[in-house]
Amino acid sequence: MQSSSRADAPAIREPLHAPVAHLIRGGVIEGIHYGSVAVLDTDGTVGLQLGDIEAAFYPRSALKPLQAAAMVAAGLPLDGALLSLAAASHSGEERHLAGTRRILDLAGLAEDDLRNVPDLPYDPAVRDTWVREGRPASRLAQNCSGKHAAMLYTCRLNGWSLHDYLEPAHPLQQAIAGTVEDLTGQRLAGVTVDGCGAPLFSVSLHGLARAAARITTAAPGTPAARVADAMREHAEMASGSGRDVAALMRAVPGLLAKDGFEGVQVAALPDGRAVAVKIADGANRARIPVAAAALVRAGVDPGLLTDFAGETLLGGGEPVGMVRPVRALDPAPLPACA
Repeated sequence: MQSSSRADAPAIREPLHAPVAHLIRGGVIEGIHYGSVAVLDTDGTVGLQLGDIEAAFYPRSALKPLQAAAMVAAGLPLDGALLSLAAASHSGEERHLAGTRRILDLAGLAEDDLRNVPDLPYDPAVRDTWVREGRPASRLAQNCSGKHAAMLYTCRLNGWSLHDYLEPAHPLQQAIAGTVEDLTGQRLAGVTVDGCGAPLFSVSLHGLARAAARITTAAPGTPAARVADAMREHAEMASGSGRDVAALMRAVPGLLAKDGFEGVQVAALPDGRAVAVKIADGANRARIPVAAAALVRAGVDPGLLTDFAGETLLGGGEPVGMVRPVRALDPAPLPACA
């Protein structure tokens, strides 16, 4: 993992978010999404920032690639689709359930050993089918089950206790916390409990972007590089069929992308360019268009991102507007010729 010194923890304060997207209907701004955006250049400097990228916040599931890298460093032997699943917020498709069962089988464990909360599948269509078939909520169907199965497998391999693997003081969670600090380059601001029951660490948006860049620029074969390779090669395993984050990785060669609840998105390219987005109100409809605009500001060809420009608003069944990133996220003008 990264060996550079760690900066102080980000300040816990009310974030000074700024407008990042407009809800435009009939040429009038009907609503405004506030948030923060960080764009890092190849050398790690901040090329663009909107809002407050230094305040403490919770990355939610955008932290999963870091958690997976920590587990690989601790001996988790997964690669390919199963490692992608270990970093997933999956849709609950049959391949995700089968993959989670496989990880548990490798660990000599069963679904009952999982400590994530029972839930229905995340994908609406998959969930509807599940309900029609009369299937109850389960730990396996919950979108973090791959991560939890990988956590148990890591514990089994290291001889760590299983029943309390979600406790912040557990050796597994201490190892993950250390990796999060190493990759973000900063001390943790705090620890709470994520929706699935696992410890959730608070960092800054700047730190999250820095971590994503360090993962995508890691030396081949290292834990971070193995996670990046697995997620890019098996994007649907890290999310699901029809999910925008998988489509984003397919659209931009070499891109690693991970979403998180409450309007979080992080993405990084193999040369270290990275973006991180937090939508203040947690609105999912603003997350991808703002992230796509930030990627264009980072230098990604806009032609690769036309499918992520923003949700069309309907009036009487006809298009009357859209969600549009603010002008500050428009592509930077080219320098004038001498």
